[in-house]
Amino acid sequence: MTTARWASVEDVARHLGVAKDSAYRWIETRSLPAHKTGRLWKLQLSEVDEWVRAGGADAHDGTTKGASDDRSSA
Repeated sequence: MTTARWASVEDVARHLGVAKDSAYRWIETRSLPAHKTGRLWKLQLSEVDEWVRAGGADAHDGTTKGASDDRSSA
């Protein structure tokens, strides 16, 4: 039986192509699946990938998408 390797926030940020600050913010505000071990956050890449596919990384609060994204004609 193979067990999945635990990843750091830095590993996950690199995996997703985002800044570490974004990953920490998603843990706090968007329920990115993470487990705190002492002072460190650890994540399973399979859980992170599932979270992304389920729409967890979609912007709901408008912080990553500007109003200009909705303009189709100008």
